[in-house]
Amino acid sequence: MLPRHLIALDLDGTLLPGNQTISTRTKAALLSAKKAGHLVAIATGRPYRASKRYYQELNLTTPIINFNGASVHHPLDQQYPRTKATIDLDTSRHLIRTCQQVGIENMMVEIDDAFYMAKNEGFFANFLTEGIEPIASGTLDDLLTDPPTAILVEPLPDKTLELRAALEGTKSETTLQRWWKGKVSVLEIAPNHVTKATALQELATHYNVSTEHIIAFGDEENDLEMIEFAGQGIAMGNAIPELKEIAHAVTDTNEDDGIAKYIEQALQLR
Repeated sequence: MLPRHLIALDLDGTLLPGNQTISTRTKAALLSAKKAGHLVAIATGRPYRASKRYYQELNLTTPIINFNGASVHHPLDQQYPRTKATIDLDTSRHLIRTCQQVGIENMMVEIDDAFYMAKNEGFFANFLTEGIEPIASGTLDDLLTDPPTAILVEPLPDKTLELRAALEGTKSETTLQRWWKGKVSVLEIAPNHVTKATALQELATHYNVSTEHIIAFGDEENDLEMIEFAGQGIAMGNAIPELKEIAHAVTDTNEDDGIAKYIEQALQLR
């Protein structure tokens, strides 16, 4: 009998195909893995409100990793120790002003599971709010009163390189800055010293799972540490080249049941 494994799933570009719906085969494989005694956990850059439905759909009973490790909590267990990392207020305001000066389409500042937005419209409003209204919209450096968990920036289409250059000089000891490379380019500014890997280490320790028995799936820059950390760090077929280079294996794409194909074999589910 196989030892208990911990399976960590990134959402966008990994568990989720373009239609944002978990495929029948992948869902069946994950439910089979759970039935066999393995642990399944979500590790995403999304806030909890935008990942909750997938947690519920897979009937998960584990903590959930949000904001790339800056937030970890257990939806079903209030006693589980909660992780909440933030960016200090002065640094946040400085970064917000830098982005505004370069030129942005929109910006979203996350505090716990609530948020402020520059404009309540477009990509952020459609994909990351789940129908919840922002605390307020407008000039974010004026509105912000508490240290945020994350700052998400959608630059003007022709300002992406300029924004990257402007922020190169502001990579302080306090922040990690990463790009989401989907249909819309989004810069995520997060607290330093927390990643999906640091959060996954917490879960593994809690459940007494050794690193060699962690299987992690990802496709993007924000998955690098997690894929490197896991005993089996698996890059999706659609992953960025840098991730494929450090991964222990590359599976099929998010559109072709890459997760299911890997765990069916690795965990002898068939």
